[in-house]
Amino acid sequence: MNDYEQEDPIPQGDLALQITALPRETNGFGDIYGGWLVAQMDLAGTAMASRVAGGRVATVSIDRMAFMVPVAVGAQLSFYTQTLEVGRSSIRMLVEVWSDDPVSSEWRKVTEAVFVFVAIDGCGRTRPVAPRR
Repeated sequence: MNDYEQEDPIPQGDLALQITALPRETNGFGDIYGGWLVAQMDLAGTAMASRVAGGRVATVSIDRMAFMVPVAVGAQLSFYTQTLEVGRSSIRMLVEVWSDDPVSSEWRKVTEAVFVFVAIDGCGRTRPVAPRR
């Protein structure tokens, strides 16, 4: 059974970012743009991946993205990250978004995706992930 099928799913990983959905990020119906949400997910994932890598990282792919519910303006969004795999220079990370709807007070999973980051040096070339201390 995956998270989509659970009756009462819970966030996976660590809280990396919280932000309120503002009117400037919405379409004419008052729902948040999907592209804006993906950008925030990338910010949350990058912050955590750079910790794991011990330095600069770049996003190389996004996999398995699915939007489950719309996000209304005013919703408090929480971004959770979980490291799935660390390779020689890459980090696979699950990023989940949860919404606390101000109108209904409902706590709902909005979306999730697997991001792949690669550790890079000052010249933008791939480098090994620094060992964890």
